[in-house]
Order: sequence, then C-alpha cells, then structure tokens
Amino acid sequence: MSALSLHLTARLPGFTLETGWAVPGGFTVLFGYSGAGKSLTLSAIAGTLRPDSGRIVLSGRTLFDSVAGVWTPPQQRRIGYVPQNAQLFPHMTVRRNLEFALKNVSRTERADRVAELLDRFRIIDLAEKRPHALSGGQRQRAVLARALAADPAALLLDEPLSALDLPVRVEMRELLREVQRDLGVPMVMVTHDLYEACALADTLVVYSGTGAVQVGRPHELLGDPATPEIRRLLHAVELPESALARPARLHIVADRKESVA
Repeated sequence: MSALSLHLTARLPGFTLETGWAVPGGFTVLFGYSGAGKSLTLSAIAGTLRPDSGRIVLSGRTLFDSVAGVWTPPQQRRIGYVPQNAQLFPHMTVRRNLEFALKNVSRTERADRVAELLDRFRIIDLAEKRPHALSGGQRQRAVLARALAADPAALLLDEPLSALDLPVRVEMRELLREVQRDLGVPMVMVTHDLYEACALADTLVVYSGTGAVQVGRPHELLGDPATPEIRRLLHAVELPESALARPARLHIVADRKESVA
C-alpha cells in the first residue's frame, strides 16, 4: 500500500503540470530540471495549489479527488510544509516559534512537545534566542522542528538545504535521515543536488524536461534510466558508491506529459 499517491493535472499560465506517482513512505526525493513541476507538486500535496483534475491520497486518506468532489483545505491536511526560504517569526524566540505551532494543545502537552523537539534537533541551548542570533544551520533546524511540532502525517521540504554551506548540509542530511527513521513520518523533498538526492532517498522521483517521470531506488534508476533524457540527467555527475548503498526495490515507472514554456 502506498503511503502517498497522486495523479494530477494543474494548468498555469504558460505551464501545465501533469504527473503521477506512488511511493511506499520513508524518504522520497523529487529530482530533475528546474521548471519541471517539482515544487508545484509539493504545493498540490500541501493544498496551496488546487489542481484542475486528479487525485491525491495520503496514508489512505483522500485529500483531493476531482471526480468525487473532495477537497481538503490545507489547514486540515496535517502536513508539515517547509517552502523555499522558510523563515522563523523574527520577533519570537526559538521556543516561542515552536509553541506557536502548538497553540491548540494544552499547556502541559505543548511544553513536553517543545522540550522533545529542542532535544531532537539539538537546539536546547538556542531556545531563548531570536532568529537573528542564529546561524543558517541553526535556523534551519528550528524551522524543521516547527514543521514537525504538530505531529504531521507527512513532511514536505522544498530545497531545505540549498542555502547552507557544505559541512552544514552534510550534518543536516544526517539529521533528516535520523528524524525520518525515528519518527517514521513520510518525507518528500525537492533538491537539484544529485548526490544529496541519492544519499537521502529511499525512493527517487525523477522529473525530466520532457515531463517523463521515473520512480525507484536511486541505483536502479542510474542503472536503468527510462529515457535518454533521464540518462543524461542522472549521469551528469559521477557519484561515489557510498551515495548509492541502498537495497534494490523498484516501485513504479510511468511516463507523463509536461509542457514548459
């Protein structure tokens, strides 16, 4: 059973997103050319973009179904969403930022949950600091902690590490894998870094410039790309074996249309 499945069409000025895939959970990475619709896919899952047609199902719960007339508003989807350049509230401390995401729970439960997140993301000593006093990596830890505060059914990440220096990116990759493994929450992340995609992904979803979509384990896609364009995309960078050390399992391969102005 898929943890997340979608098939959707969204028509925007000069661009039509038409895509479909299903993943079993774990850590899913969307990788491919800029303008291929990866971030739009996250927006559709989160509910900030309403597709023209299609269906989105998360852990057996239908979030959108154009035929059945189902539309779940974003605030009812229980999805953590970290868009590009996500920011903390600048006038609040780290602790208050986390508490804000838990404003609808009891004071005791809120305090316990905030303490757990501060510890998990290793930011206890930053709890009373405001965002301007944090480094980029520290801010991103706090942003991720806030996104997970309300125990979401899934976490969506749009290039969360792109602005970080390499040593911090490596550290954050390890933290993301650790958090996903420990919490078991499905994560879907967009990145343009092939090494990062292969190092993190249980399932890799490749969006090519033609709109073809191929889904599977990273080393499977590298060994058997579905189209010449995906082959060029995946072989643009030579990857070390350590980035591909994941057990083999192919989930789905599908071709979709996508038009880019």
